[in-house]
Amino acid sequence: MSTPLYNEHPTMFADEPGKFILACLLIPFVVGIVWLLVWYIVNRSTLVTVDDERVTLRRGVFNKESIEVEMSSIRTVRVDQTFVDRIFNCGILKVYTSGDAPDIDQGGLPDPDTLRTALRNARGSNA
Repeated sequence: MSTPLYNEHPTMFADEPGKFILACLLIPFVVGIVWLLVWYIVNRSTLVTVDDERVTLRRGVFNKESIEVEMSSIRTVRVDQTFVDRIFNCGILKVYTSGDAPDIDQGGLPDPDTLRTALRNARGSNA
């Protein structure tokens, strides 16, 4: 197995600051604590890894899902950032192989410039 070029969990606050603030405001009503705890567990159980051979998305707490896309089969890679994402330095990864729908679509990933560079370097080494 090769060394990961990018290995990150999605961020909570940076990905959806409005949702985070609302959850914090609901803490006195206990609903906010449960909401934040569930959201934290879901984010910590989601992992995006880029290495020289593949892009891997693993997620799930009880039911695990693992999506692996080989670098040689990647047609298009998009790393999108909204205005809020740019402020908090996170982004959305979309990996396309064939067809119109992305095979991997994950938001809230920290440091999208490092992610973009890792993908570019990995795809270049497999060309």
